[in-house]
Amino acid sequence: MIDKEDGGTEERVRPAGAPDVPAVRAVTDAAYRRYIERINVVPQPMEADHAADVAAGKVFVTGEPVVGLVVVEAFADHLFLDSVAVHPAAHGTGVGRRLLRFVDARARELGLDEIRLYTNAMMWENQKIYPRYGYEVVARRVDGPYDRIHYRKRLG
Repeated sequence: MIDKEDGGTEERVRPAGAPDVPAVRAVTDAAYRRYIERINVVPQPMEADHAADVAAGKVFVTGEPVVGLVVVEAFADHLFLDSVAVHPAAHGTGVGRRLLRFVDARARELGLDEIRLYTNAMMWENQKIYPRYGYEVVARRVDGPYDRIHYRKRLG
């Protein structure tokens, strides 16, 4: 736990380990399942090789039990935010905000000044959230069955 500015405590974000793989799969599925009908395809994070991503050090989780996670990958000039997943039971509790703050900190820790991500164009909730956290739209591209809006955030 780390201290928050208001004097309370906040659960930390930590690297996922092999024992977390079932929880990573369960939280990802719970978070993205609602989009299947809307976008008419299984969201890519649901089809990810969670065990491989955890083994590669790309997955960070929060909560005991796990209620949220991010999947990130470092490149030479940016940190790619591949997935943010918050279990629906934890919506509105600040888990997503905690994870996005972690991603900023992780990029800085790695010496990267830009974060990139994309979201499906039909996941309109995300189009409201990401700009509030400093992300700007840079492109819209169709990738096979996915219509994606690409974002970036430059860290100051």
